[in-house]
Amino acid sequence: MPGMCPHPLIGGSMPEVQFSHAAPMDGSFTEMMSLEEIDTNIYRAGYVFEEPYALYGGQVAAQSLMAAGLTVDDDRAPHSLHGYFLRPGNAAKPTVLQVFRDRDGRSFSARRVVALQEGKVIFSMSASFAHPVESPEYGDRLPVEEAPKGTHSTLPRMFGFEARTTEQVYDAKDYPLRFWARCTEDLGDSQLLHQCALTYLSDISSGVGAYNTEDFRSDASLDHVVWFHREIDMNGWVLMDLHPEAVTHGRGLYRGRLGDENGEHLATIAQETLFRPTKKD
Repeated sequence: MPGMCPHPLIGGSMPEVQFSHAAPMDGSFTEMMSLEEIDTNIYRAGYVFEEPYALYGGQVAAQSLMAAGLTVDDDRAPHSLHGYFLRPGNAAKPTVLQVFRDRDGRSFSARRVVALQEGKVIFSMSASFAHPVESPEYGDRLPVEEAPKGTHSTLPRMFGFEARTTEQVYDAKDYPLRFWARCTEDLGDSQLLHQCALTYLSDISSGVGAYNTEDFRSDASLDHVVWFHREIDMNGWVLMDLHPEAVTHGRGLYRGRLGDENGEHLATIAQETLFRPTKKD
C-alpha cells in the first residue's frame, strides 16, 4: 500500500525497483503475526515500531488474515480476501482485530475482520476459507526464469524478506514491475502463515507506477484483493509480476500474478489506488 508506506518502490516511468541494501530492522515477521486473544473473536496485534510511521498496508492485511484464520478449523485454508483501506494507520500503535464469523458451511467458512486503532476502523476485510478438494487444474503458467543467486536486497520496512530484481523483458506499460522475493525466516508447516506472508508481500508496490509523471502519481491504496490458487512456500523464491489495467477518474487499477520457480501460478492479486496530482513545493 504505497500511501501507507514512506518508501515507494517505483517512480517515474521506468519499471525499476528500488531495494534497500541496508541492514534490516530488529524484529521478525513471525513476531508481527503473533496475535494476543483478548476476548472471544477479538485479537490484539501488539508489535509496534518506535517511530510513528504510516502503517504498511500489507502488515494490517496479513494480521487481519491471521486473525480470521485463528477462528477457522485447521483443515480449511483461505482462498480469497477482499480488503478496504479506510484510514491511515500508525505503526507505533497496536491494532485491535475483531472477527465476525459470518458462516461455517460444509465446504466454506466466511469471515469479516475490522482492524481498529484508537476506536476507529482503519481497515476491513472479508475472507473466505475452504477445505481443499481434488479437481482438474487449468490456467496459464508464469514464464519460467532462473531463480536469483548471489547478493540479495532487503525490502524497505519489511521484516524477514529479501528480494532480487529480474530482467525487464517487456515494455514498461505492459509489465511495470517484476521481481523475486522470499521470506528468510523459517515459516514451518503452517499454510496459513505462508499465506499471510504472501499477503504481507503483495502490497509492497504499485502496479500503476509506470504511469507516474511529474504532475501525477499513484498514491494511497483503496482496496486490495488476493486469490490463492495453490499451496504456497514463501521460504522459496516467488516471482511477483504486476500489470496496469486502467487509470481513470483519479484512480488506478492493477493486477498481478505470483508464481514459484517452476512457473506454477500461486496467487492472483488486484488493487485500486488513488492517482493524484504531485504535491509541489
